Amino acid sequence: MRRAFTFVTVLACWVGSACAADAPQPKLVQAPHYGDTLFQFFQDHHFSAITGLMTSQHFERLAPHDDEAELLRGGMLLSYGLHREAGEVFAQLLDAGAKPAVQDRARFFLAKIRYQRGLLPEALDALGKIGSHLPPALEEERALLHANVLLAGQDYAGAAQQLRSLTGAKTSSPGASLYARYNLGVALVRNGDVAAGRVWLDELGKAASPQLPATPEYRALRDQANLALGFALLRDEQAEAASGYLQRVRLEGPQSSKALLGYGWALAAAKKHREALVPWQELLRRDARDAAVLEARLAVPLSYVELGALGQALTRYQEAIALYGQESALLDESIAAIRAGRLIEGLLAANPSATPGAEMSWFDAIQQLPAMPHAGHLADVLAQHEFQEAFKNLRDLHFLAGNLQAWQDKIEAFGDMVAHRRQAYAQRLPLVLAQANAAGLGALQQQRDALATELDRVEREVDIEALATPAQRALLERVQRVNASLKALADEPGLDAARHRARLATGLLTWQLAQDHAARLWAAQKDLRAIDRALSEARDREAALARAQQQEPARFDAFAARTQAEAARIAALIPQVARLTQQQQQAAQEIAIAQLVKQKERLALYSTEAHFAVAQLHDRAASQKEGHKEGDRAK
Repeated sequence: MRRAFTFVTVLACWVGSACAADAPQPKLVQAPHYGDTLFQFFQDHHFSAITGLMTSQHFERLAPHDDEAELLRGGMLLSYGLHREAGEVFAQLLDAGAKPAVQDRARFFLAKIRYQRGLLPEALDALGKIGSHLPPALEEERALLHANVLLAGQDYAGAAQQLRSLTGAKTSSPGASLYARYNLGVALVRNGDVAAGRVWLDELGKAASPQLPATPEYRALRDQANLALGFALLRDEQAEAASGYLQRVRLEGPQSSKALLGYGWALAAAKKHREALVPWQELLRRDARDAAVLEARLAVPLSYVELGALGQALTRYQEAIALYGQESALLDESIAAIRAGRLIEGLLAANPSATPGAEMSWFDAIQQLPAMPHAGHLADVLAQHEFQEAFKNLRDLHFLAGNLQAWQDKIEAFGDMVAHRRQAYAQRLPLVLAQANAAGLGALQQQRDALATELDRVEREVDIEALATPAQRALLERVQRVNASLKALADEPGLDAARHRARLATGLLTWQLAQDHAARLWAAQKDLRAIDRALSEARDREAALARAQQQEPARFDAFAARTQAEAARIAALIPQVARLTQQQQQAAQEIAIAQLVKQKERLALYSTEAHFAVAQLHDRAASQKEGHKEGDRAK
């Protein structure tokens, strides 16, 4: 029996987080783009997650999570059935010397997906290379997975050896030990050690105990253990022991019909035919499409024969023949509906997560059944792993078809964008060129050079008046006029006080200019450097403008060519995906039809047995009648 691999455990172990209750806290995500990928992954947007991840890898945005990101990418590739591509990813991780923990997780997930895809030798090869660096929860999953692979390959002794390590060990998951016990019991029974297997299955099949949790999962597993043990004892002709185990199975559980059938056979084997009719009669009141109910239709008249009620036996056989005929006709209707596409189209319509345009996710399951003529026939079909995988592939193809159609629409929009940008470029270029020419960078450069020459002179000659403010210049001119006037009146008496005040004003103004000269010279030189930077930026922009005039048309042409190439590629892929979708739908329908054909063949076999039994009853009645006639003649 497979154990469910929980979604939370998968996510926690993908990102290297804690996988057990006593494990350390999860690691912090240091790369925002890796965090975005994990967000998409947690939202079940696996297609967005893998495309975003690969884009971030292309631009080298994921450090220091490169190995973890590559491990996640390999796992998502595996989920889509891309084993070769995923194998290359894991091989590169191993060759590049990734951390041992990353290598072991890579091999574990590779083994798990290979097992789910039925690639047993490849799964064993990956399991055999796992080291000792798996988290505790994954280590338990690894042991159960290894045992399941061995069971699937009918290596029961090897599976039993693997499972013994889990049956008595303390596990982080309460269900791990239960599944290990069940699988160990089954492995031992199938390996021929019925007595040892009986011990494990018997313990698991008992009523809930303090050591075992009374959960729905455990109750279902307990029924499965009792059923497996009961039928194993029936095969060993231990009818009385088998009946005890079969009576433990719940009457309302999913295994109840098989248990009632087996319990009736156990009673019949013990020659308790009247008691055997009780569980079989209960079965006859259940869904006629159930395989156990169909077999009970033959078992009931057989007990009547053993009890000597030949008339009732004949009636029940005839009822069974009629029912088999009706059920066979109903199966034909279901097969015709499947051939017409109603099953697949109904499943796609009834399950929104599987419709075109929805995100691809390998955890999606069929939640709603479609409207079919006889939906009861679908139970065995949908339970098939092969059909589930075929439908998953079909769902992925539908998503890809929708994705391609969406990109075809986007490509058309990209073409319009290129055309609009060409037009905008052609309209704006003359204006930009006119503005660039109006700027007069040459004249500005000459002005800058003249200013630099003047500053050099001022600094060299210490010309303090050259950097005077307008107010100071006005004062200088006024003082100079006063001094000139006083000089012209040199012979006039009584002007000594004025000349003294003029000399004081001239000295004060000269002192102020000398004090401010150094700071003003530094500020002027700073402004000159700012002018140099502005001129440099202007020249860079002028050069960029010149390059743009050459490069932008080429970029538009390259983008247009790329857009046209992608449009052609998408146009070629759309019919290819449509063809593959049709083929995959046909393949899924054939898988479903093959299952219903098996049911028809079983019905035909039952009908043949019923006809043969009716013939035997007629022969027996004819022999008895002939015997009575001979007795009458003898008298």
